[in-house]
Amino acid sequence: MPDWIRTGVTALLGLGMAVATQADSKLLATAGATSFEGAAGGGLVPWAVISGYGDSGEWGGAASLTRVGVDDFQLDVRSLSIGIENRLEFSASRQHLDVLPLDLVISQDIFGAKVRLAGDLVYTRLPQLSAGLQYKRNRDMAVPTALGAASDSGVDVYLAASKLWLNGLLGRNLFANITLRSTAAHQAGLLGFGNARELQLEASAGIFLNRQWVVGAEYRQKPDQLATAREDDWADVFVGWFPGKRFAAVLAWTDLGSIAGLPGQGGWYLSLQLNH
Repeated sequence: MPDWIRTGVTALLGLGMAVATQADSKLLATAGATSFEGAAGGGLVPWAVISGYGDSGEWGGAASLTRVGVDDFQLDVRSLSIGIENRLEFSASRQHLDVLPLDLVISQDIFGAKVRLAGDLVYTRLPQLSAGLQYKRNRDMAVPTALGAASDSGVDVYLAASKLWLNGLLGRNLFANITLRSTAAHQAGLLGFGNARELQLEASAGIFLNRQWVVGAEYRQKPDQLATAREDDWADVFVGWFPGKRFAAVLAWTDLGSIAGLPGQGGWYLSLQLNH
């Protein structure tokens, strides 16, 4: 286990021991998984949920490892997040993108914050509504600059609405999320950032087969501002496994379209998560 993950997990455990109540108040799976950008949610899309299983008076969090393997790229992500009283979330992640045809790596750091504004995922008629931001800094700008990127850093701002319906379709729990994002990032920042912000729509939906297994799909609209390389929208279909509140795994098939002029980037997504 990398040192920074080990240090983060130790810190999370220390925070949990410092509060009087164990972070166990939320229902199983309602903490979500960890997106590839570090925020609690799905694989491609941040949701309105707050990281960890803590509620009022509790702290929680998660540590995750994610790999996305498509035809010409491999993305590895390490993430840590902390949830405070089911109200605030702070996250950090390091991304490493292997560009296989060029035998080089592009790295990016992402620091995120999220606040629950209103509602509750389960217990209110209206959905849970959260606002978030992600500061992104690309550490390797040779390829992005060659493709026309204007900057090595940027801030995404988003508003997410999430709702879980218990005993929904055919008695099974149903989940849906809509996220609206303002961004100037090329390929989520891995190919740098432009000067013009665009408003993008993202969505997720799933159905629980039982308490531990969920299947669903995600869609993420993308800006297309690089003059030298087309950028397509992203989508996936996923299976999530929540055997308990301490561990979660998500396996997905992803379609990332064209990246840096290389078309047909489809492949597998796997994320493993430890919760507190």
